[in-house]
Amino acid sequence: MEGLFDDDCFAIRQAARYVSQIYGRHLENVGLTITQFSLMGRLERNGPMTMKQLAEAMRMQRTTLVRTIQPLRRNGLVSSETLGADVRALSIALTAVGEERFHAACEHWYAAQAEFADRFGEQRAAALRSELFAITRDPV
Repeated sequence: MEGLFDDDCFAIRQAARYVSQIYGRHLENVGLTITQFSLMGRLERNGPMTMKQLAEAMRMQRTTLVRTIQPLRRNGLVSSETLGADVRALSIALTAVGEERFHAACEHWYAAQAEFADRFGEQRAAALRSELFAITRDPV
């Protein structure tokens, strides 16, 4: 019964909620959620991506991705373009307004990074980040 309370999933989710509150508080200054910021960052780095590519890169279900993209499209931050005859195949790209908002949000994201590093320790934060990325890294 003791092992039942050594729950990795709960511990990770609890920590994620805590860290998300820090980042969310900073990013709300530019009207973006953490997921929206991360998605826009992926598009900034990679350029236009299909929904399938974006879902795989973000480790998201397509339905969740659609819900994240809808307000970004509505606010003119991303655009979508049909690829070929298949109307379900969309390419998503940052607009010029989206690039401006993303760059403005980076200042707030850096402030969130600094707050977390101050609270947790810079070396520990870097080690934690490395370990967490290792969980989702594709096997070679």
